[in-house]
Amino acid sequence: MPKQLSAKPCRDGHRLKKFIKGGDGLTVVKTGNGIFMKTGTSELETRDKKVLIADWNALMRVFIRPEDEACRVTLIKYMEQILFGLHEFLGKHVGITENVSLKKLASQFKSTAICDNPEKKLSEVIRELIKEISPYGVNVASPYFVGHMTSAIPFFMVHLKTIAAALNQNLVKLETSKIFSILEKQVLAKIHRLIYQFHESFYCEHVQNVNTTLGSFVEGGTTANLTALWVARNRLFAPTDDFGGVEAEGINAAYRKYGVRRAVILVSRRGHYSLRKAGGILGIGNRNILPIDVDYAHRMDVRHLEETIKSIKKDGDTAIIAVVGVAGTTETGAIDPLKKIGELCARENIFFHVDAAWGGPTLLSDTHRNLLEGIELADSVTIDGHKQFYMPMTCGMVYFKDPYAMDVVRYHANYVNRHGSVDLGIKSLPGSREANSMILDSALKIMGKKGYALLIEHGIETARKLADEIEKRELFDLVTRPQLNILTYRVCPPHLKDILKNGTDVERTETVKRLNHINKTIQRIQREAGRSFVSRTTLMRRQYENGIVVLRCVIMNPMTNMRILNEILDEQEEIFRQAFPDEIP
Repeated sequence: MPKQLSAKPCRDGHRLKKFIKGGDGLTVVKTGNGIFMKTGTSELETRDKKVLIADWNALMRVFIRPEDEACRVTLIKYMEQILFGLHEFLGKHVGITENVSLKKLASQFKSTAICDNPEKKLSEVIRELIKEISPYGVNVASPYFVGHMTSAIPFFMVHLKTIAAALNQNLVKLETSKIFSILEKQVLAKIHRLIYQFHESFYCEHVQNVNTTLGSFVEGGTTANLTALWVARNRLFAPTDDFGGVEAEGINAAYRKYGVRRAVILVSRRGHYSLRKAGGILGIGNRNILPIDVDYAHRMDVRHLEETIKSIKKDGDTAIIAVVGVAGTTETGAIDPLKKIGELCARENIFFHVDAAWGGPTLLSDTHRNLLEGIELADSVTIDGHKQFYMPMTCGMVYFKDPYAMDVVRYHANYVNRHGSVDLGIKSLPGSREANSMILDSALKIMGKKGYALLIEHGIETARKLADEIEKRELFDLVTRPQLNILTYRVCPPHLKDILKNGTDVERTETVKRLNHINKTIQRIQREAGRSFVSRTTLMRRQYENGIVVLRCVIMNPMTNMRILNEILDEQEEIFRQAFPDEIP
């Protein structure tokens, strides 16, 4: 007797009542619409459409090639647009974003059942992604999208990402990557040299040295910062004759051994929230990521840092794992005084980490490299590839001045990264990961140092022009001038500026509340309209200060120019006039 299988309803509404597999590839299916037969196929025809069936033949076709000629044509149609006309494609299919509420979109994605059999062909899925999903995403490639650290990528990045996906190399081990592990060590040495500028002999010694590590590719800045502070923690609470080290015995045992009550990490008040995550993961607690006040340019106040270190050392029961300087803060793009911080850390024998996830590629510009003066003093540096190296998501990197620094986070396993092997995964926080180093290496060859410098310089120079324009318009108040290519400002009508300048403390407090409401509203309306986008944040310099809501522009798209930025400002002015007519004198 042929085996009968109970069937479940799928999205197309057909219920398969009987499935009978006969000889010679004969498939007989009884459906609610009748009985039909097909030979050697995985498509079951009903009166109104085909029902897809999962069998071995269908699986092989899906796995190794397009199912049929129609599928191939559909793939070529859309992939050709994406591969060779990316920006035009995004402009046509996405815009900035459709003016549809998240609540409405969420209501269409509540089904949680997975069908036993395929619901759609690949060609149908691709068409659905293009026509029904993509339009409701966000076109971060639009030159009118100037609110976040995600922007357009060069069209060739899609080709490189496709190659990386197709080859599917796993950089955790030589057996799953071979030459790509060798290539990664070379790329790490290139960026390490950009940061530290050691002598040629240093890089000749370490570029392919199987016993040393100049850095690691990771998923992003968060993982890179965590890796750096993981190394810093383990170096501080290192093994001794009677102690196996914090990595082996845990943070409480380390505190007892080293005679401290807690351990802290000091960072600018503008530091990225990933640093607080690191505090939780490393076991010291995120409350022990201590914020250092910033000056009026939102750079770390070195005097406050010095006083904090002095106070901690005087108490004697607290260990300082690291000081973190930021080269391009997320909110304002500020660069901490890295040289002064580095010199202070050297005097106090404290690990110095620089979070240059955003600003690191500025080192490629001979014109603006000096903005990161002192980064070479850092024990470790974070850089994000998917920010100003213009790579696809996700790519982060962490670099160490000492080629042996990562020995303190070495791990082995019998089935992978065995003792005596030279696998890159031995000293990396991530396990399996793709060949992002191949993408960066290729991009450096295609763009060159000067090509990247042009992108960096365009962003910085355009941000400065935008700042000048904002200062000319009486409706706006420039809050932070750009040090790199990020600036903040707010809508602030002249009569409210006067109150902020000459009013009483009570009047100023109430005015700040009004301005916060105005700027939140303008940002929300502009975002929902979907023609352009700037982000917003709330800034404080000191712990006791009340925050002010500001609009935030990030200029990294080479197609963004002052004409577009003026249109964005014009739109904000028009929104203000329509939404707050009572605020117009």
